[in-house]
Amino acid sequence: MRAIKQFRIKPVLPEALRPLGVLAANLRWSWHDRTREMFRAIDPLVWDEVHHDPIALLSRVSPERLAALAEDQKFVRNLTVLAEDLEHYMESPRWFQRHGHQNVEKLPTGIAYFSAEFGVSEVLPVYSGGLGILAGDHLKAASDLGVPLIGVGLLYRHGYFRQYLDASGWQQERYPTLHNAELPVKPLQDGDTTVTVQVPIRGRTLTAEVWVAQVGRIPLLLMDADIDANDADLRLVTDRLYGGGAQHRLDQEVLLGIGGVRAVRQFCRIEGREAPDVYHCNEGHAGFLGLERIREYMDEGADFDAALERTRAGNVFTTHTPVPAGIDRFDRQMVSDQFRDFGLPLDRVMALGAEDYPGGDPHRHNMAVMGLRLGQRSNGVSQLHGEVSREMFHGLWPGFTEDEVPIGAVTNGVHHRTWVHPELLELLDSPTDDNHNVIDGVDWSAAQRVDANTLWSLKRQMRGDLVNMARERLRLSCQKRGMSDDWVDGALDPNILTLGFARRGASYKRLTLMLKDTERLKRLLLDPERPIQIVIAGKAHPADDTGKSLIQTMVQFADQEDVRHRIVVLPDYDISLARPLYPGCDVWVNNPLRPYEACGTSGMKAALNGAANLSIRDGWWDELFAPEFGWEIPSAEGISDPELRDRAEAASLYDIIEHQVVPRFYDVDANGLPLEWIQMMRDNISHLGPDILASRMVRDYVEQYYAPASLSASKLDAESAGDLAHWKNRVRTEWHHVRIEDVTLRCGDAEITRAFQLNEGDPVDVECDVHLGALTPDDVAVQLVFGDVDENGELDNLRIVDVTGVDDLGDNHYRYKTRDKATITGPRGCTIRVVPRNEQLSTIAELGLATLAG
Repeated sequence: MRAIKQFRIKPVLPEALRPLGVLAANLRWSWHDRTREMFRAIDPLVWDEVHHDPIALLSRVSPERLAALAEDQKFVRNLTVLAEDLEHYMESPRWFQRHGHQNVEKLPTGIAYFSAEFGVSEVLPVYSGGLGILAGDHLKAASDLGVPLIGVGLLYRHGYFRQYLDASGWQQERYPTLHNAELPVKPLQDGDTTVTVQVPIRGRTLTAEVWVAQVGRIPLLLMDADIDANDADLRLVTDRLYGGGAQHRLDQEVLLGIGGVRAVRQFCRIEGREAPDVYHCNEGHAGFLGLERIREYMDEGADFDAALERTRAGNVFTTHTPVPAGIDRFDRQMVSDQFRDFGLPLDRVMALGAEDYPGGDPHRHNMAVMGLRLGQRSNGVSQLHGEVSREMFHGLWPGFTEDEVPIGAVTNGVHHRTWVHPELLELLDSPTDDNHNVIDGVDWSAAQRVDANTLWSLKRQMRGDLVNMARERLRLSCQKRGMSDDWVDGALDPNILTLGFARRGASYKRLTLMLKDTERLKRLLLDPERPIQIVIAGKAHPADDTGKSLIQTMVQFADQEDVRHRIVVLPDYDISLARPLYPGCDVWVNNPLRPYEACGTSGMKAALNGAANLSIRDGWWDELFAPEFGWEIPSAEGISDPELRDRAEAASLYDIIEHQVVPRFYDVDANGLPLEWIQMMRDNISHLGPDILASRMVRDYVEQYYAPASLSASKLDAESAGDLAHWKNRVRTEWHHVRIEDVTLRCGDAEITRAFQLNEGDPVDVECDVHLGALTPDDVAVQLVFGDVDENGELDNLRIVDVTGVDDLGDNHYRYKTRDKATITGPRGCTIRVVPRNEQLSTIAELGLATLAG
């Protein structure tokens, strides 16, 4: 029998316990330990049964228990203190209000942050992996810092899949149905009416309800299409995260981008908030938000070009993939059909996502390319990933070197109050922010002062928590696989060196690299004196049979009776599994194919808990590696054969574990303490910790991206945007007339030729004649470009000098002159370059136009 209507009956809380509802409704409880402990104290058994979900807890606890708690003065006092603490947290000035203005010219009025997934808590399962966890940490850190940010995403009926294994170790998926009434969300209300947004989908109108999850100070707007107002197929648009085929993904991304902007407009109107002036697109999934913003400006009377400039000024785009295959690319006809009647010039819309560069596919609409063209500022998520992204998208900026491609980098960070073990945080918490070592209420330097025995005892406890969690999950997995679990009580040992490896099942992450020499791995696992143990977790995308095969291979190895107590594969990697996993590991292993790891934030979470990293120098580890933090696995990038490369890197992995990791862990003093290892724990926490915080990441975004975007947007009103658009069109139209006709370099009276020898400090006089066509010297910058010269005559390590002296020779010809000095010794070269110049450009490469001498 099927219910025709579904609803939730809320518990009626006694008056003294009313603040429980407020605390449960704000996801700040998920990173506020005292609030979590208060909920647990209500009924520890039920708390575990509902998987630490306060809303579910309050609906399950008996009226008698609630009545007893209402009479418990100690509990009520604690509840009152926690409610007042939340109120203070929500309303008091924080970093953004107190200090945010110090390093910027203008602070943004608001930021709308769009992402296809958000990993805030396991009780709101609208995330799949690293991208979502990063987005969740971004919201939490923005909340802690007081940044006026609004999150925008989708509310999926089935979230992402739950993973389990069959008897053969093959991944299986199930999609539990999520009911909004049981989630920490509430409908956005305009009076008594639930707010909806409408978007055009395939020639029809899709209606989505807007729900709000409160993440500390940050509202997270989530759109739900599974409502009666929609046709049956349109109701499925928000059924699953990353489910379905290309059309389903396109439908989701149209709702996320276009519907998301409309949801923000409704929310700000109802709440009386000023509209955001910055829009952050977290990966290309939300790229269509730029089209909606253009449409809005055109509705106000702007033409397409002026509307594009105003949109670009306030848009920030972050790319998370280091490989073209990771980018959403749709059939161009599919996108054309979607936007044919959207109200924008279709040819201009299609041009934004066109792969019209060498090697591009003329039949694909590239969401990352569109994001880059719609955002004046863009970035990768580690310094190395920024380099890789500049190389990958170099074709969009011909005439410039890869280093000049306008894609920067903000290295990801992780939210420490979510991921650091509570008892470790207690050792580091500071009552005052006066000390310069105190960041976000934590004195990271305090780890250096913690007694070695105290720190090691806590690590053993954290390792024990991991072992207990792993055994519990192994029992459940054995039951589902139809296997005996009589061995599980002996699985893992809280006193053994513990390695962790947990990531998506993507092939480049190389889950099975450690299996290249199984006999050597077994010797490490089963060493009678100094064994290691490994905890593994990770999901493969449901359509990725290659990834599933890698998981199966690992599971089948871990199933072997001689090693199953030393290496375990835990199904269903999610936040609830991750929380005890990171603190419980001594070493975090990461062995991707370099440079395909964009960042790899799981290693950061382990490091904040005192774990060493053992990793290929990829992602964040490339820029922050130091011997006191762990070990680097040498990357065998010079080996072209993939199998030989894997074997070489696996051999290095075994060598480091056997000859460096194991001795440092097991070499102890007279008191049984591994003092060198404990010092490495301290160094990871105190020296590395501040650099890998989400708060550092969000501060970087505010100062390097949000504030400059806000300033650019403020300078472009309707008139100035029209002027800028007109100027760009004129420059593009006339640029083919620009040419450099003659260049002379002299040192004194001698002309500098190929064989000329210069001494360091010698003056260099430069003179060049430039034809500008209908452009003027105000439209361009003429640059003298110095650099190292390789065997092909290409310049590298550039030093650029503007040639500012100019004489008008008539007939659109100009002579530019300047004097410089020879500075760096060795083989050097130079050239002359002409580029567009306008104070409204974020970089000289923005238009992708450059004319070179020769």
